[in-house]
Amino acid sequence: MILSSLLEELKPLQIIGETDVEITGIQFDSRRVEAGNLFVAQRGTSVDGHTFINDCIARGAAAVVCESTEGITSEGATLIVVPSSDRALGLISCAWFGHPSRALTLVGVTGTNGKTTIATLLYKLTRALGHKAGLLSTVVNYVDDEAVPSTHTTPDALALNGLLRRMVDAGCEYAFMEVSSHSIAQERIAGLDFDGALFTNLTRDHIDYHKTFDNYRDTKKRLFDTLKPAAFAVTNKDDKNGLVMVQNSKAQIRTYSTRTLADYKGCILEEGFDGMLLSINNREVFVPLVGRFNLQNLLCIYGAALSLGFEVDEVLRIMSTLTAVNGRFEAIRSPKGWTAIVDYAHTPDAVENVISTINEIRKGKLITVVGCGGNRDKGKRPMMAKIAKQGSDQLILTSDNPRDEEPADILRDMAAGLTDEELHQTLIIEDRESAIKTACILAQKDDVILIAGKGHEDYQIIRGVKHHFDDHEVVRNCIN
Repeated sequence: MILSSLLEELKPLQIIGETDVEITGIQFDSRRVEAGNLFVAQRGTSVDGHTFINDCIARGAAAVVCESTEGITSEGATLIVVPSSDRALGLISCAWFGHPSRALTLVGVTGTNGKTTIATLLYKLTRALGHKAGLLSTVVNYVDDEAVPSTHTTPDALALNGLLRRMVDAGCEYAFMEVSSHSIAQERIAGLDFDGALFTNLTRDHIDYHKTFDNYRDTKKRLFDTLKPAAFAVTNKDDKNGLVMVQNSKAQIRTYSTRTLADYKGCILEEGFDGMLLSINNREVFVPLVGRFNLQNLLCIYGAALSLGFEVDEVLRIMSTLTAVNGRFEAIRSPKGWTAIVDYAHTPDAVENVISTINEIRKGKLITVVGCGGNRDKGKRPMMAKIAKQGSDQLILTSDNPRDEEPADILRDMAAGLTDEELHQTLIIEDRESAIKTACILAQKDDVILIAGKGHEDYQIIRGVKHHFDDHEVVRNCIN
């Protein structure tokens, strides 16, 4: 592809050299640059790509996108100076793959909790209606029915547009994607043509990256600020930030609620571990999902489906068949009569939601096994322990994904949220497998074990080393 065609929407500050140059590939990792490539130099959190520009030119890079030419001594490559290399990579990636998002009905889902469930179930619903669709999610990506492993909630701009191009080539009409705050802040979604955006909720998360809650909120809001007038926005009116998200949006705004007047209103009529009988806009439907948080997820899905033009009766019929996403309130039942719930809840609000749901249904005791991830927001650790203790009969604090931190240090941070009396009643078992096994030993008939934090993840990173670990496997081994 000719360089000039990649720069059409870029609006560079300066171009040094020729743009009538053939580009053989795009790279943002300097180690992968080959002859004829375009290298995009990004300023990362730990490494600045600008320091590798001379080396990339020496290895044959035909062009370089950068924010500054300071220190560039090698010649032979066209230099494109831009205000933001991150945004430039997004726009160039869209152009490189032929703007695939324009050929799809693309719907983004953002918020703290519920993104995976909503995006995945919308993907399943759309395919059940007979349409080809793609999915970009935390758990797994899909190009129609082909599973593609997922490494990030939202992939980098090149990988993202590559997957969207594969969806278009496979004949997909729709694509549903989780949109993380990191991907918005880092401009990974720059240039994408969204036909709809959905807001779930907003609670404390990623403060280690965004520094303040306001920054976190405003980053999420940018998805709605950039929607075109023909697009739709479906937002959660029960969340205090739900209307804030869409206050500057040009899109067609719709709301959902479990408590107040909204376009899509719902309530739980009956509930058990096998599912809920719901009333949605005065229509009854039984769904094999549990919890008020899932009612909100389903209202968002219902609103999105109707906004896409799908027929109400068909939407409700298929909603009645939708089952839990891997690691999202998954129930594993023991022959001894107790139930284990594996859930991805890893924020204070998510833990509180899952515990309150279990407490509305359970007959026996609740035993909660929970930890906090390392190298992440430390402020939520004591909050999560406090919430888990207050809602549980027995609390077991354990490791989640300690990464590069010492597990014992994380557990101390969590324990700081408990009183001396609460701490005396709490078990602290650093090894997660031992903690889950202990909960299974303690559980009796009608008891519920909540294993929170990892959900679908099948690994643990301990002291920087990745190990295989799956909460589901440990529970099933205990049962067997």
